[in-house]
Amino acid sequence: MAKLHHHSDAAEGAAGGLTTLAAVLLFIAGVLDVLRGIMAIADDDVYVSTPNYLFKFDLTSWGWIQLILGVIALLVSFGLFARATWARVVGVGIAGLLIIANFLSIPYYPFWSIILIALYAFVIWALCVVRRD
Repeated sequence: MAKLHHHSDAAEGAAGGLTTLAAVLLFIAGVLDVLRGIMAIADDDVYVSTPNYLFKFDLTSWGWIQLILGVIALLVSFGLFARATWARVVGVGIAGLLIIANFLSIPYYPFWSIILIALYAFVIWALCVVRRD
């Protein structure tokens, strides 16, 4: 029985580590999204213009969307640091929305969009792989 308990402690430690990693990544990516939103709101000329893009948006409106989603990501990351179950559920949802948002902004800021898509995909994985007993 002691081995089973030891395995349970190791599993809890790993789960806590993944949740912390997801919280840190969500926090960093949220800050980046907030900054991208502020850039788009303040000056549309920061982004490359793509006239023939199927998903064309007004960049000021797009900046507000990025800013709001980034702020939500930051708030959820604080919940993840506190190990709140609601934050794991909402974290998966907000990371999914941010993957879609960053996919839609690839033509305007391709390098950062792809990096953030990868970060958010890892956040989803880290939050989904943790099992609660």
